[in-house]
Amino acid sequence: MTMANSIRIDQLASEVMKGLTEYADLATDDMKKAVKKAGTTVRKEIEANAPKNKGIYAKSWSVKNTKETSNALEVTVYSKNRYQLAHLLEFGHAKRGGGRVAGKAHIAPAEEIGVKQLETEIERSLRDG
Repeated sequence: MTMANSIRIDQLASEVMKGLTEYADLATDDMKKAVKKAGTTVRKEIEANAPKNKGIYAKSWSVKNTKETSNALEVTVYSKNRYQLAHLLEFGHAKRGGGRVAGKAHIAPAEEIGVKQLETEIERSLRDG
């Protein structure tokens, strides 16, 4: 009985490595897609839950690729032109004439949602291939 895809024993290691490399490339692509998707989710969550006076702060959030290599991707969710307000609105601040303005958590909850989504996407990708 002959096999259509037969290889010699001395070729086995290179064929196994070739298969593992192909799998790693596919897994890396899936992970990068999951990271981009999670970054977009975090941005949308912040926009939806940010304090709104005129809505300028909420609309100022964006996502950018901070660092990308052949097997890794890092994205940053940031406020393009209202970054000075982020900490004050998230945690509250003192008023000029005394007293405090209460913070409204909108960044930390969005980050938690993004992390959970990323974990779910990675698990699904690894499970389903």
